[in-house]
Amino acid sequence: MTSLAAPEARSAAHGRQAGLRVALLDGFRLTGGAGAIPVQGGAERLLAFMAMRRRAVGRLFVAGSLWADATEGHAYAALRSTLIRMDRACRDTLLVTPSSLELAPGVSVDLRDAQALAHRLLEAGPHAAVDLSVEAVATLSSELLPLWYDDWLAFEVEDWRQLRLHALEAVVGGLVEAGRFGDATAAAGAVVRADPLRESAQTALIRVHLAEGNRSEAVRVFDRFRRLLRVDLGLAPTPELRDLVGGHARPPRG
Repeated sequence: MTSLAAPEARSAAHGRQAGLRVALLDGFRLTGGAGAIPVQGGAERLLAFMAMRRRAVGRLFVAGSLWADATEGHAYAALRSTLIRMDRACRDTLLVTPSSLELAPGVSVDLRDAQALAHRLLEAGPHAAVDLSVEAVATLSSELLPLWYDDWLAFEVEDWRQLRLHALEAVVGGLVEAGRFGDATAAAGAVVRADPLRESAQTALIRVHLAEGNRSEAVRVFDRFRRLLRVDLGLAPTPELRDLVGGHARPPRG
């Protein structure tokens, strides 16, 4: 469990690590060459926490973050106990020193790959076909560790939510330019489902319908969004969105 191993041991360990992957999107999973690797209890949260860090982190910080309600001594003891109880496959994901923890080289993380995809899409196009694929839309539609409500995770969840929604909206634009209206509608729908009150998402969906010549669909989306805004927030769509739909929208009732 130490990073100060002999070169031969380090080389063998790196060979094991290279096949390991930590998945955080749509739930936690650890996989290796032989498939899924069971992870128990506190080890699952420790691996997830470390998979979101790109450099070594002090043990005290890790312990204080994961066991925030415990005293410093109890939190440190809980971290040490978790590390001791880890089986070989789980230990191979980490580099452990007396003062710090770090995800081992060669261990891949699906969140990092998804973040790289999102950042590519937010750059000026044209975009590679693989970044506008159905698989890319599925990746960007995935939530970060749903049903986990740990305090240390809250900012990470919101950061990923904002990044993926912006990237999905960029995907919609790229798909419209490629004339792939069905895929563009699906991508825009993913953003709308994630945040129905997000005007940029509704705008993206409306633009798809208008680009395809389906003005009635665009008006239907606009009217549904207008009602939702009024009921939930007491707001109205921006003038920019009203202008986009133009004279096709029905006047609001009441």
